[in-house]
Amino acid sequence: MPTEDRGGSGGDHWFFLTAMRAAPGQEVDLSSISHQLGTVLRLKKGIVITLLDGRGAAYPTRIEALDAKEATGRVLGREPVGSEPGIKLTLFQCALKRDRFEWVLQKGTELGVSRFVPVISSRTVVRPAARLLPKYERWRAIIREAAEQSRRGRLPELCDPLQWDEALEQGGGLRLLTWENADEKSSAWRSAADPADEVSLLVGPEGGISSEEAATATEKGWLLMSLGSRILRAETAAVAAATVVMHSAGELG
Repeated sequence: MPTEDRGGSGGDHWFFLTAMRAAPGQEVDLSSISHQLGTVLRLKKGIVITLLDGRGAAYPTRIEALDAKEATGRVLGREPVGSEPGIKLTLFQCALKRDRFEWVLQKGTELGVSRFVPVISSRTVVRPAARLLPKYERWRAIIREAAEQSRRGRLPELCDPLQWDEALEQGGGLRLLTWENADEKSSAWRSAADPADEVSLLVGPEGGISSEEAATATEKGWLLMSLGSRILRAETAAVAAATVVMHSAGELG
């Protein structure tokens, strides 16, 4: 692996240091990621990495010193991150079993989801909401790693869990509810999606949502969204729906 300065462009490894306040030429403390730099990635002094402030800016930074517990770097420049989507997508995902929910967080982050809101519905297996809170530290780590891997400029927000009725009131922008019983020929949401710069997407749990919940959602102004004639697992539906929304917004090329 090369150990010389690569110039002003950022390196292959991206890291969020959201508390960082630095300018080109300044020294920055990298001790919080020293284990990852030296032990996990086996990087060396002189390698250029990219630091992210979580506010849309990237800082190419050369590693100046590195050991098991401490590290410092020199900021080489400041660049805008161009990978953040122009659309704000909030995913209201009914709580799932651990590995499935974590998969949704990871893939949703990669696709460009801006905000995740766990929801407790009538058929949610994991309840009450208090049982979700101890998982937040791990969930935030998953979001962070996915954001670094996919070169996001901002960390998606992980919000407190909501009950179904609360989630229906809080969705902003164009509000879409995926439901297996929605008319798959309906395109009402597509025409509404064209000018939308904010979309709220609500996806049910493993057992799906009830007819009563769907009716309440439509009364609150949510549009039903079909994902075709096949029944998808909840985690598949979340990723598929997010992909469709991002594609409709022109975010996938």
